Order: sequence, then structure tokens, then C-alpha cells
Amino acid sequence: MRSRQDFQFAAGWAVLAFALVSPIHALGEHVFAAHMIEHELLMAVAAPLLVASRPTAAMMWALPVQLRQIFGAAGHANTLRAIWSFISRPVVATVLHGAAIWIWHVPALFEAALQQGFLHYAQHASFLGTGLLFWWVLLPRPGREHACGNAVMHLFFTSLHTGLLGVLLVVSPKLWYPANAVGSDLWGLSPLEDQQLAGLIMWIPAGLIYGGAALLSVAFWIQTSSRRHQAPQELRIV
Repeated sequence: MRSRQDFQFAAGWAVLAFALVSPIHALGEHVFAAHMIEHELLMAVAAPLLVASRPTAAMMWALPVQLRQIFGAAGHANTLRAIWSFISRPVVATVLHGAAIWIWHVPALFEAALQQGFLHYAQHASFLGTGLLFWWVLLPRPGREHACGNAVMHLFFTSLHTGLLGVLLVVSPKLWYPANAVGSDLWGLSPLEDQQLAGLIMWIPAGLIYGGAALLSVAFWIQTSSRRHQAPQELRIV
């Protein structure tokens, strides 16, 4: 179990570095499909890997004692606990993640983020931040078996609405973000083909990740349910 968590943590950071530090980031400022790959790596690959590794306890113990005490006190503050209790509800986490995706794809805001460094950083931070929250709330784990049914619904819903946005990009006859297509010829694509490829990336690979996570949640739910039903029977036999 520990080695698997180590691998997930390392893989999550490797994907995060690839998305933000490698040439894919610079290319994403000129090729929309590359920009979409970068965003999906943040939200649908790095975020679930980091959450699945469950690094919170280890990261807390790696901090100096004074910082651990500060974070520990903050975690017991009533206001912060109330805020966390609210945003960690499945419906709230799903809405926040979906809102970040749709709002940042409004053409005026998307192109503004290309031109202004602060907005660009805010865009990436909101994608990664809401992604971490979304996957932390919905990924199945021991002790959360009762929430699997609810998680499946939210994962499938996210797969549907992100797929819808991807479809709209594919079928649109006009460019949504002309400023992000100036380098599309680097991939041998016209600007509209670049947009269609970006839409396909959001629609199919990313949709499969959310949908696949929903199916894994179903499998985890069935497995844990069968174990709970077998345990009383074994006790009666004994």
C-alpha cells in the first residue's frame, strides 16, 4: 500500500511538472490543443494522483514544529472548519470544479488569461485547486464506502458536462479563442482544426477519466458491500 502511494505521489508531481514546466506550457500559449492538454493534465491526471497518494499526514510531519502547530490550530478554528465542511460536500465540490472549467472557457476571460500573467496563474490555480478538492471528496477510500453512490453520480455528471463543452468546441463553426490559435500551423493544423482537436481532447480522453473513476467507484462500492454482507454470515456460522 505504501509503495503504491509513493508511486502515485511521485507520478502526480511528475505530471504537474510536465504540465507547467515543460515545453508544453510555452506551446500552450500559441496552440489551443496544447493548452487543453495542459489543463487536462492538471485537473484529470495530476490532481487525482496526488489525492490518491494521501500525502497530508506525511507532509505535515515534514514541516517544522512551529508550522505544524500553526496549521493544527488553524484546523481546529471554528470558522475554517465550517468553511471546509461546506466546500467538502460532494455537490459543492462538483459545482466549484465545474464552474472553474466553464467560467475560464468564456472567450473574453480565456483570452485575457493569455495576455495577463496574473490571470494565467489564477486560471491554473483554480483548475488545480478545484480539481484537488473534487477528487479528494469523491475518490473512494476506506471509511467512505457509504459515499460511493453519491460520488458515482457526481463523477458521471462531470464527465457529461465536460464532454458537452468539448462537443461545443468540436462542432462550432467559428473560433472561440483566435489569440490562442496563432501557432496552430506548428502542428500542421488550421486554427479551426486546432480548436476541434482541443475539443476532442476534452470530450473523449478527459471524459473517459471521469467516467472511468465513476466505474471504479461502483466496483469499490460493490466490493465493500459484499464484504459487509459476508461478515455477519460468517459470524453466524461460527
